[in-house]
Amino acid sequence: MGRLWTAVRSIIYATLFLIPWAWVALKSRALDGHFPFRIPPGLAVPGLILSVAGAALALSTIGFFIFEGRGTPAVFDPPKKFVPHGPFRFVRNPMYVGGVSTLAGWGLSARSVSMVLYAIVVFLLCHTFVVFVEEPGLRKRFGQEYEVYCRSVGRWLPRLAHRNPAG
Repeated sequence: MGRLWTAVRSIIYATLFLIPWAWVALKSRALDGHFPFRIPPGLAVPGLILSVAGAALALSTIGFFIFEGRGTPAVFDPPKKFVPHGPFRFVRNPMYVGGVSTLAGWGLSARSVSMVLYAIVVFLLCHTFVVFVEEPGLRKRFGQEYEVYCRSVGRWLPRLAHRNPAG
């Protein structure tokens, strides 16, 4: 029952978190007419692929939080165990990478300049939150294990010379 309840909480938290972001993204489309440039039609399909891949990444990250970390993606109900596996082997923040990729891809597929710019703003907000709130909290909760992980895995982009954070 424990993991099932964690999964239910994760779905509720993720839904409540994502609805306002998606709503703002959709509302931002009204600004598209104010930009002197347009997104070329040839980017619609790659944008759709990016959006689906980003959503899959974000959802898989939530799964690792639930089943391996025994917690949710919410800051107030975080994983109890440190999770350096799955998508976390490649970047430290795959859920944010997935979320921003979903927004950017959605903007490209809708050919909406404002949605793509909104995705950039969301990334900057995520970066600020990660650097000033999330990472200090993770250092405090997981100590040396998290420090070793940070030296091995990039925050936003995979490192070319990937090192195993476990050893």
